Amino acid sequence: MAKQAMDITPDEELKRGFGLSTATYVVIASMVGTGILVSPGYMMASLQNYPVIFGLWALGGLLALCGALCVAELAAALPRAGGEYVYLREAYGPMPAFLSGWTSFFVGFSAPLAVAGYIAALYLLTPFGLAEDKTGPVIKVTAAAIILVITLPNLVGHRQSAWTQNLTTLLKLGLFVVLVVLAFLFGDGRLAHIAQGQSIGKVQLGTAATQLFYVMFAYSGWNAASYMAGEVKNPARILPRSLLMGAGLVVVLYLALNLVFAYSVPLADVGFDNAEQIPQLAVRNLFGPRASSIFSVLLGLTFLATVSAFVITGPRVYYAMAKDGLFPSAAAYVSPKGRVPIYAMLSQSVCAIIILFVTDFQNLYKYAAVGLSLFAILFIGAVYVLRWRRPDIERPFRVPGYPVVPAIFMAVTLFMAVFAFKQWPKPSIYSIGSILAGIPVYYIWSIVRRRGS
Repeated sequence: MAKQAMDITPDEELKRGFGLSTATYVVIASMVGTGILVSPGYMMASLQNYPVIFGLWALGGLLALCGALCVAELAAALPRAGGEYVYLREAYGPMPAFLSGWTSFFVGFSAPLAVAGYIAALYLLTPFGLAEDKTGPVIKVTAAAIILVITLPNLVGHRQSAWTQNLTTLLKLGLFVVLVVLAFLFGDGRLAHIAQGQSIGKVQLGTAATQLFYVMFAYSGWNAASYMAGEVKNPARILPRSLLMGAGLVVVLYLALNLVFAYSVPLADVGFDNAEQIPQLAVRNLFGPRASSIFSVLLGLTFLATVSAFVITGPRVYYAMAKDGLFPSAAAYVSPKGRVPIYAMLSQSVCAIIILFVTDFQNLYKYAAVGLSLFAILFIGAVYVLRWRRPDIERPFRVPGYPVVPAIFMAVTLFMAVFAFKQWPKPSIYSIGSILAGIPVYYIWSIVRRRGS
């Protein structure tokens, strides 16, 4: 009986079956996603200055590590499924927590899942001439099929989820590491590209601030292991390690990849029309068109890891909300054999497929980046609130450099948000509007639930 008690979460349903490797791979796979493929191109086209671009990626890496340190404290102190929903509930109460989960369902997971499926399909189909119409049905149907195929093994249980996640993440990491090494050993590039473009003095502060949103969208996922905190073995020890190891490795990888892009792609060759395929352009310039086609297919396959990471993490939020009565009760159903929230997984995948067929890619990118950043300020602020309101909680890990580290993250993110509303007014307003729309939904849901009880 003792072993069984250790294997079950406080909810007595989800099994603690994930170890350090899977938790770390989930962080890496969640971070290394569409952002590193799309953000560099948008930044090159907008900023036209490689040193500024490198500076923004380094600053974004610092912010990601600050965020990971804060979430490591929260996750180790509150090792329950649901991630930031749990921290916001404990720090601010049910309504802000509901808004977080509401936003997560549409903006935080379903939309990025749709984007990841789209990018995987785009890179898989491009070498065969099937992706010329980027808004056509071929790409979208393929993306929908990818989402479904990756969702199915995750419905079976932890072992299948772990194998799917670990293998696809290793493939992705291996591909990018090989690209970095081969680029400088055998690639046809020039470091002189770094000095090209406009001078630093001509880069506008507002433009740089909004481009940092692209960077932070690429780094988003540094908190991914916290969503599965209720299913991680020995969470007090494993969660901080997985968050910091995963985020640290991705920061190094992103800086190296951006150096490869600068080495291989002149700024004059980049525009908004080809910004979404900068890695493929880099490989073509370095090794020729045949290598570019092979790389495109392999890159498409590696994005199965990103799809898998979203399929694993997001449903744990809806599960936690359903257990609190703030989401349809079906999301709290856990399969007796596999011990996974199957209906929560299915609902997210269906929502992602619907988004895939009705949205515009670039505006969705901005919309998601603004909304996620605003909630990041709230749940990083939970470190301060819980230290004040709940000093009695056992904290196996504490943020080093407290209170400065959380303050750095919150201050820079707020600075970005101010400029986002100036530079991207419509996507920013839509993002805020969709969050605020959850307020009446929360109260209506609460009334219905009370009457049902």
